[in-house]
Amino acid sequence: MSVLDRSALADSPLADLHAIAGELGIDGFRRLRKPDLIEAIVARQGGNGGAPAADDASEEEGGRSRRRRGGRGGRGRDRDRDEEREAPAEERGPRGGREERGSREERNGREERGGREERGGRKGENGAGKPREGEVVEGVVELLGNGSGFLRVNGPEASDGDVYISAAQVRRCELVAGDKVAGPVRAPRRSERYPSLVRIDTINGKPADEAGSDGAKFDDLAVTFASERFAFGAEDPTVKAIEWLTPFGRGSRVAIVGGPRAGKTEALRRLAAELAKLDGVETSVVLVGARPEEIAEWKQGPVEVAADLSFAASADAQSQALERAIDAGKRVAARGGDAVVLVDTLDGVHPAAARKALAAARNIVDGGSLTVVATASRPFGGETTTIALDAEIAGTGRYPALDLLASGTLRPELLIGEAGAKAIAAARDAAR
Repeated sequence: MSVLDRSALADSPLADLHAIAGELGIDGFRRLRKPDLIEAIVARQGGNGGAPAADDASEEEGGRSRRRRGGRGGRGRDRDRDEEREAPAEERGPRGGREERGSREERNGREERGGREERGGRKGENGAGKPREGEVVEGVVELLGNGSGFLRVNGPEASDGDVYISAAQVRRCELVAGDKVAGPVRAPRRSERYPSLVRIDTINGKPADEAGSDGAKFDDLAVTFASERFAFGAEDPTVKAIEWLTPFGRGSRVAIVGGPRAGKTEALRRLAAELAKLDGVETSVVLVGARPEEIAEWKQGPVEVAADLSFAASADAQSQALERAIDAGKRVAARGGDAVVLVDTLDGVHPAAARKALAAARNIVDGGSLTVVATASRPFGGETTTIALDAEIAGTGRYPALDLLASGTLRPELLIGEAGAKAIAAARDAAR
């Protein structure tokens, strides 16, 4: 670190001055106001006659020095101390309390995860240990409601080896839940509970500088109607009826609708079992507002349960869990892959959040796709396929319990050809 003059220090954010003071070993720097802190830094630099030795984590691999102040810089060159990591001294009150923002965000994370994360940084079920200073770790991003996040290094459950990601890094690298990220860490300091990510080197296997260079936002990508049908070839009568009478494909928005006990959840589970057999399709399940017994059954199935909240959870918690799962599916589609998100059910989610989740499904031109299949008591509008189930038929034990007149697919000829579309029209006429 070069010696900084008074004017350069005056132009620096308080968080950067804290970082410099920490490296210079200035005692009690967090309790100093900015002018006094600048004086202390100038005095310490002059007293040392030069700059202190740089920390190993302050340089990029390959010898490139990271930028400590100034513009946004590259996505992979994050400062090792972000302004979000610690609150300014003025916000700490006259007693200079030491509870830093990272701890508050960590507690927020416990609340959003439904209390599954243990207090006090105790080990999770996997018992992973904390990473060493400068060690490069890789894990999956989980975002918190306040914009920061954690790098889960051993699966979705919290562990002692998890690494804190500041909100500044999340914004700079445009991270979403489900991203696989790698980078060096630094050990916890003072009252910090978790190690922190120094910088982000790779995102989903690509250099961080390249991962965001394509620029276009997901919602701005060119899209087209689904034209590649999900072909199951199943003997199950419900799946067979859906496949040929209410077909859907990669990028479809699908709503399975009907009254109570119409068999919506059962139909979704049967579709999930068939989707799990398809190669090249990343399928996940979001359970929001589900019965506890159904949650247990889903967890025994072949598809990963990305979130599981019972009907006791608030609409806000359900909406947040749904949004995180949809964001992960968006990332897969933006990378050129095919993702399917199954949702049971949209009834307890805020209507605006439900429509937003359905609207995220799309078939990207010359790219990947995101398909959303959700159960609900009624259509929300904007679906490309509606699968309506009849509770009276289901109550008699006759399957498929498909209400063909209330069901339908937009532009079915793109999925099953002109002959198939005419066959659907003929079946609908016969059902009148």
